[in-house]
Amino acid sequence: MPKIPRDISGEELTKLLKKYGYEVNRKTGSHIRLVSKFKDEEHNITVPDHHPIKIGTLNNILSDLVDHLKIDKKEIINKLFKKR
Repeated sequence: MPKIPRDISGEELTKLLKKYGYEVNRKTGSHIRLVSKFKDEEHNITVPDHHPIKIGTLNNILSDLVDHLKIDKKEIINKLFKKR
């Protein structure tokens, strides 16, 4: 399994999630709310606007993506973080 980066910010993750059709819906305080209609279903993710995002929080966000998109976690990690 490829390693999850430990130095990614919420803002950077928000930009990377655009690959899966996520767009900023709103920003409240230190959290960014993203919405996607990928695969014709609306899906929301909240990303903390911290630098860096804690590894457990990032892992939970990626797990949520895996559940929604029905894609292998390795594939998501490779696609999002391959050329950072």
